Amino acid sequence: MENGSTPTGDAKLDQAVGQWLQYDKNPKTASMVQDLVKEGAVEALRKCFSSRMEFGTAGLRAAMGPGVSCMNDLTIIQTTQGFCRYLEQSFGNLKERGVVIGYDARAHPPSGGSSKRFASLAAAVFISRGVPVHLFSDITPTPFVPFTVSHLGLCAGIMVTASHNPKQDNGYKVYWENGAQIVSPHDKEISKAIEENLEPWPESWNTGEALKSPLLKDPYQDSHTQYFKAIQKHCHHREINKRSEVKIVHTSVHGVGHTFVQSAFKAFDLPPPYAVEEQKEPDPEFPTVKYPNPEEGEGVLTLSFALAEREGASVVLANDPDADRLAVAERQESGQWRVFSGNELGALLGWWIFHCWKEQKPDAAAVKNLYMLSSTVSSKILRAIALKEGFHFEETLTGFKWMGNRAKDLLDQGKTVLFAFEEAIGYMCCNSVLDKDGVSAAAIAGEMVSYLATENKSLSQQLTAIHEEYGYHMSKNSYFICHDQAVIRSLFERLRHFGGKENSYPNECGQFSISAVRDLTTGYDSNRPDNKAVLPTSSSSQMITFTFSNGGVATMRTSGTEPKIKYYTELCAAPGNSDVAHLKKELDNLVDAIVENFFEPAKNKLQPKPE
Repeated sequence: MENGSTPTGDAKLDQAVGQWLQYDKNPKTASMVQDLVKEGAVEALRKCFSSRMEFGTAGLRAAMGPGVSCMNDLTIIQTTQGFCRYLEQSFGNLKERGVVIGYDARAHPPSGGSSKRFASLAAAVFISRGVPVHLFSDITPTPFVPFTVSHLGLCAGIMVTASHNPKQDNGYKVYWENGAQIVSPHDKEISKAIEENLEPWPESWNTGEALKSPLLKDPYQDSHTQYFKAIQKHCHHREINKRSEVKIVHTSVHGVGHTFVQSAFKAFDLPPPYAVEEQKEPDPEFPTVKYPNPEEGEGVLTLSFALAEREGASVVLANDPDADRLAVAERQESGQWRVFSGNELGALLGWWIFHCWKEQKPDAAAVKNLYMLSSTVSSKILRAIALKEGFHFEETLTGFKWMGNRAKDLLDQGKTVLFAFEEAIGYMCCNSVLDKDGVSAAAIAGEMVSYLATENKSLSQQLTAIHEEYGYHMSKNSYFICHDQAVIRSLFERLRHFGGKENSYPNECGQFSISAVRDLTTGYDSNRPDNKAVLPTSSSSQMITFTFSNGGVATMRTSGTEPKIKYYTELCAAPGNSDVAHLKKELDNLVDAIVENFFEPAKNKLQPKPE
């Protein structure tokens, strides 16, 4: 290890390790790397240094630890230097306007990394370049960062969080001046700028000086006040809320949500929800759950159900650890708990927000100016409501970056964007935040529950009423695990060349006939006169949607962040067709046919989703 020589027998690896030890001033990660060199642990070193974390439209997300493939002090400095340079090129007035930085409660003691530490380092980088930084003085939900970008007219925002990932992970999420997540080509340009600015600038490590700088401001109080003022525009039944006797349980799953959801309920004059004691304080170890992801359903909600049963509460609300998503469960008459899917909650919130809007706006023409959005793999229930009620519905590609940016375009044209959602329990109920927001969604769900109680209706009954009025929408989503890129490619290529030549997709799947195909990898859409898809295409990810003659829709796609091939299926029935058992069986049969004929799990050695 003398004289910076690192004899691993791999010149490129030696160089990467040498450069790292020259740049890294964090004693924990530096000594981790030195120990690996001493032990001659070449494979472990390769894992840390073979490829830098990719900066995509969702920013960064990786495990905390040493090396360029992990989240740590040095990679945060390098990433922020690149981002700062790119912002300097993009905005002449960056030094007047500045940026905002927020963080969650994640920490990784072995490597000395934590969200708060990463946020301070990012602030030091910007301040060293004379850029004003609004650094939250305490943990904050992710939606507060885009809110602050828009509210203060800043150039950009950074949120240090890995949302609902496992505890060892962290992430770096980036917002543009419009208050929405970045889209291409910003990610490519930032990536390039990171590569050009790998050596830490002289002041980048100096968090002590930066935190004393007059350029540093704390937006916590102001953003808090303004956010809870902004969401009150969406409180329509204050009198009902004040008198509400509905008992609701809330869990923040060891994340940041607790105090913010309590404040949101207060802003709506709702009685405070019962907090799950064991989970209400932020804890980076997430000790009571296997995965801190409320999308995984019951396991995460076990303690919530127990508290609800003790208190006689009928509804449970759960945020993920950075409080940008919301899950809802309701106790049924049988005593069983029903966890609503993201699509079902999307239907309920969409119906409710439109219902409240309609009560306020007697002008019949105003509906023509109204928009709701959802991602293309989410339920088409909003489309059905829009058709009947006369407002506009648009779908975007998967991910809130697309909905946030589209919402901003529409708002700039003077349109009203009432609601946007994705099936992964993400909801944008208030356009002061152009991203998913589990805090405002929790309060709005609380008001909806209180209102329905005055009509002696449960959420489940209201969902049935929505389906009776606008048509049943049954969905079934799942995934297979596959670590082999070649298998994934050949599975999708087989579908593209089903009839032996290019763009000859299957025209049936088992007993189900296919009426249309859209392929957003290649840009093909059989429904368009020129066969060209309208939504943006991306050749780097796989995504094909089949429409069936029976009203079914199925999308198969790869995940950007996990080794999964996902499928999303939905059967949309016309209003009046309420034979639910028949529809459910038809959907099950359709899913079985898709799995058997299109996925071929035995042939492709695909692992099913673990139950």
